[in-house]
Amino acid sequence: MKITLISDTHTKHNEITNDLIGGDLIIHAGDLSNMGYLNEIRDFFKWFKKLPYDEKVFICGNHDFGFQDYPVEIEMMLNEHPEIDYLQDNMYVIGDDYQSGIKIWGSPWQPRFYDWAFNADRGDDIKQHWDKIPNDIDILVTHGPAFGHLDKILGQSNSLGCEELTKAIERIKPKIHICGHIHSGYGYKFDGTTHYFNAAVLGERYTYQNKPFHFDWNPETNEVTFI
Repeated sequence: MKITLISDTHTKHNEITNDLIGGDLIIHAGDLSNMGYLNEIRDFFKWFKKLPYDEKVFICGNHDFGFQDYPVEIEMMLNEHPEIDYLQDNMYVIGDDYQSGIKIWGSPWQPRFYDWAFNADRGDDIKQHWDKIPNDIDILVTHGPAFGHLDKILGQSNSLGCEELTKAIERIKPKIHICGHIHSGYGYKFDGTTHYFNAAVLGERYTYQNKPFHFDWNPETNEVTFI
């Protein structure tokens, strides 16, 4: 599969269009908007649906208030764009059947930060969301990073990721984990089991500075070849 990963476009999605090469699957790991206004979401949908990818999957982030505040309007928008798949604590399967298909789970939650959207307190409050994730997921998409994995702000040494998410990943052992949220955590690492990507394309000053990830992925061997 030829896959592209992006996150944290914050209404600046048009700036990255020329860097999207097309392929089998594109995943957006949240914060598509600034404040989750319906006009911001509507503009993102118009852009996302036209991208040259067979499958288009996205989740929300802490800026995407509209998905919490206007569920009826959002459902109508999603129904108008069947070529887009939105995940909120649920799964999308690519393929003819569940057993042989590529199973993607998406969840927007992150440890509480002020009064942003999709906040949950550390500990049991956020753990309840990770407990919903089945053990046979191939690709896990969360807005926030796991603790200790691509989760540090530039110039600071403390990890900001979710401890309970790290435990969930150790249980599930997904082949790929994608996040964003911590813009300066942008990067890639592999621990021998899971490929970790922080795909935030904007820097800490909300300017486009990090390129989308493009790679060929073999689901059977879990081999990644960057393009």
